[in-house]
Amino acid sequence: MTDKRRVAILISGGGSNMVKLVESMGADHPARPVLVLSSDPTATGLERARALGVPVAAVDHRPFGRDRAAFEAALLQPLLAAEPDIVCLAGFMRVLTPAFVARFAGRMLNIHPSLLPKYPGLHTHQRALDAGDAEVAAPFTR
Repeated sequence: MTDKRRVAILISGGGSNMVKLVESMGADHPARPVLVLSSDPTATGLERARALGVPVAAVDHRPFGRDRAAFEAALLQPLLAAEPDIVCLAGFMRVLTPAFVARFAGRMLNIHPSLLPKYPGLHTHQRALDAGDAEVAAPFTR
C-alpha cells in the first residue's frame, strides 16, 4: 500500500467540520491528518483536535491587521513544516490571497466556503438558500 496523503486542516472556530474529517480518516482512509492550524489561538477546535491526537498550531490574525501578506507568511511556517499533500479549509474564516492559494494549486479544498463577497461570515449556505440563489459556490480568494 502507498503512503497515506498528509492533510493539514485550517480552522477558525469550533472545528465541527474538522472533527468529522479527522474521524473519517480511519485505517482504510487514503489520508491522515498531520496538522490542525487556526487563525485564532483561542479556537475551541484546537482542543478538539488535540483530543483526537492531531498536532495543532495557531497564528493569531489580529496582530497583522490588514496586512494579509504578513499574516500568510506567518501561517505558512507551521503549515509548510507539516509537509501536507492536501490543505483543507474547514471553517477557516480568513480571506486568502491568490498567491497563497496558488502555492497549493490542485491540493487545496475549501469545504466551508463563505461565498464572498455576497455572503461573508456564518450560515452562508442557509442565507443563500433563503435568498433563492441558484449558485452556491464562489471563489475563496479576493
